[in-house]
Amino acid sequence: MTALFDAVLFDRDGTLVVDVPYNGDPARVEPMPGARAALDRLRAAGLRLGVVTNQSGLARGLFTEAQLAAVNARVEELLGPFDTWQVCPHDDAAGCRCRKPAPGLVLAGAAALGTTPARCVVVGDIGRDMVAAGAAGATGILVPTPVTLRPEVAAAPATAADLTAAADLILQRQALVTPTEPRRPGGTVLVVRSDSAGDVLLTGPGIRAVAAGADRVVLLCGPRGRAAAELLPGVDEIIEARLPWIDPQPPPVGPDFAGDLVARLAATGAEEAVVFTSFHQSALPLALLLRTAGIARITAISDDYPGSLLDVRHRVPAGVPEAERARSVAAAAGFALPAGDDGTLRVRAAAPRVAGDYVVVHPGASVAARACPPETVRAVVVALEEAGHRVLVTGGPGEQALAAAVGTPAGPTSLAELAGLLAGASCVVVGNTGPAHLAAAVGTPVVSLYAPTVPFGQWGPYRVPAVRLGDPAAACRDTRASVCPVPGHPCLTRVDPAEVVAAVRLLGVPVPVISEAAA
Repeated sequence: MTALFDAVLFDRDGTLVVDVPYNGDPARVEPMPGARAALDRLRAAGLRLGVVTNQSGLARGLFTEAQLAAVNARVEELLGPFDTWQVCPHDDAAGCRCRKPAPGLVLAGAAALGTTPARCVVVGDIGRDMVAAGAAGATGILVPTPVTLRPEVAAAPATAADLTAAADLILQRQALVTPTEPRRPGGTVLVVRSDSAGDVLLTGPGIRAVAAGADRVVLLCGPRGRAAAELLPGVDEIIEARLPWIDPQPPPVGPDFAGDLVARLAATGAEEAVVFTSFHQSALPLALLLRTAGIARITAISDDYPGSLLDVRHRVPAGVPEAERARSVAAAAGFALPAGDDGTLRVRAAAPRVAGDYVVVHPGASVAARACPPETVRAVVVALEEAGHRVLVTGGPGEQALAAAVGTPAGPTSLAELAGLLAGASCVVVGNTGPAHLAAAVGTPVVSLYAPTVPFGQWGPYRVPAVRLGDPAAACRDTRASVCPVPGHPCLTRVDPAEVVAAVRLLGVPVPVISEAAA
């Protein structure tokens, strides 16, 4: 059974201890309220702890290495031992890869602890900590202080009032994906996710958990998610059906709808079902049909009174990442990922289709509110090309005209073909839409042009290096709007192409070297 996190990496000043600028005096070290108790709870839970801290005072000559070591020793005396210390001694002018917001300290900390950034949490008090966490592919939790800027709070994937609350959140998320009553393995299990491609991809870790404890997995999905369902490991059979209470453009419900679907569900031979739904959907209409089809045990999230329709009625706190939400539903049913499965998104093998170094720009989005305007994306393509990057512009079915408006399209691209293109890319520039999650599933870093209509911590690129751009505090924040409610769509219209170039650089993407012969 694989836990969600292995380690927690803390910023030092302003997070673990009161910020004393350029402190070289151990006597001035003062722990933040509740710090020792919070750290001890995490240690007791088996998590390894580390510190990742910028200390430009060394480069500026404001304290010595010996003074820094003495301050760090005092921190450990007050807060207990840490399993690794990662210190950047440079200032901003050095252009190093270790100074936050660069991800170097997080990468080094994960390596020193024998794990990966995807299995680490970074806790800090300012935006640089969160950007470094994201660029490394780690989970970020911001603990604001009076010096934390409001845009930094808005952009954070998760926030906690203090270190006590941060520890609560980490342990809660760890517990959500851990079954309390493991199920006896075997049999056919029906799993359900009747949403778009991105939603289906995000459900992948939950489906893999079910597959680890079942002989056979049948997935019921809608037509919008079929292509993604075909890419998921662990799925043995797919049933496609439009559920009229979920599909945004359902056909009229005829008199034979329920009977036909019940017959198809019964034909699977499944005795158990695990229903994965989004935050705005009810599982109960389907649960009624599943029960009618003879499914003996049903697990689903429900805020409504389910009566006898559900055997396991699950609850998930707001803001939990969608992939973890899916794992938590599987855990509630008694399923867990096997040892060695790190819980990241995955698809069946996607072989790179294009040779050489390139950046993918994908201008399309499943709904208008999440799409960056074509003229802005065109400017991004030009800026990347002027910076020396080779750019491939992609578009799904029906998006070729849009792709042509912003650059030279890479050709008609099915989801499986797009997986191959993304697998070979250095990174992808994309909005909050299915291809962002497909990029995460093939391990490709993401520059996320993110409209804040839904929470970034729940729907942003999951456990893959990513940089968020766009206005996180725009008026459309948390509206769940499919069409932007703010004139001019300012959250993405104002994305500066130079920011995108800088984000690509922050992700460590090199500019290809073109030989004279090739030129």
